[in-house]
Amino acid sequence: MKNTIIKDTIILTLITLIAGGVLGLVYEITKDPIAKQQELAKQEAYKAVFEDADTFEVCVEAEDADLAAYLAGEGFEAQTVNEIMEAKDASGETLGYAINLTTSEGYGGDITFSMGVQADGTLNGISILTISETAGLGMNATKDEFKGQFKEKQADAFEVTKTGASKENEINAISGATITSNAVTQGVNCGLKAFEYIKEGK
Repeated sequence: MKNTIIKDTIILTLITLIAGGVLGLVYEITKDPIAKQQELAKQEAYKAVFEDADTFEVCVEAEDADLAAYLAGEGFEAQTVNEIMEAKDASGETLGYAINLTTSEGYGGDITFSMGVQADGTLNGISILTISETAGLGMNATKDEFKGQFKEKQADAFEVTKTGASKENEINAISGATITSNAVTQGVNCGLKAFEYIKEGK
């Protein structure tokens, strides 16, 4: 009996080691292609929110401590600005900024999207990259009916309403998905603060 237990333990240990090794190998093989696909998706999102831009140049890189501290001081602790790109036309003139950010306040977890802000503060719109909200409810945030509300708007901050938007800065909530609506809207507000940070040269 004792020998059987030892034998089974050894077999299980070997299986675990082999499985771990295979998973590690698969990760090493796939991590670069996955990273390239993620970068491609991000660049496509930048182009979607800044169609007039010819090039995008890094303005603020990920994990910028000064920006993070500034945003936290403004109440945006659940949002993270991943990158800010300066959008330029063919002549090198700055058109505005493309901002990639993540909010952790989604009903299903993190929501990552990009947004374009013209030099005068007008919002071009948003392009959602990753989202895991409830099908038929929060996932409707990916539809133009919701995200199109941010397009060509200029506001210091947006707010969600359930009674029908009547002001420039009001966004109609997705039916049955107020949490998702608020998460995306607060993410956009965080992006606008990041834009303000850049414009003020902080």
